[in-house]
Amino acid sequence: MEYSYPLSTDWSTQEMVDVVRFFEAVEMAYEKGIKREVMMARYKRFKEVVPSQAEEKTICREFEEASTYIPYRVVKLAKELEDGQIVRMK
Repeated sequence: MEYSYPLSTDWSTQEMVDVVRFFEAVEMAYEKGIKREVMMARYKRFKEVVPSQAEEKTICREFEEASTYIPYRVVKLAKELEDGQIVRMK
């Protein structure tokens, strides 16, 4: 798919990389599945970069509009699963 990831110019290069890795994990959950612990680690790092819930909602909404993938649903499912299980969206 061809779309841009929502990024902030206020972030460092490493923070941008980490946010992109989170969105790539969301994509993997929809496309082929991702281990729950990997998804949660990437989400945890995403939350370190984007601690504000309002900013998280805005960024995730922008990603959803561009990609049709819904980060909220992926994270919600990952939280319900246990380590070792696969997060796979239907």
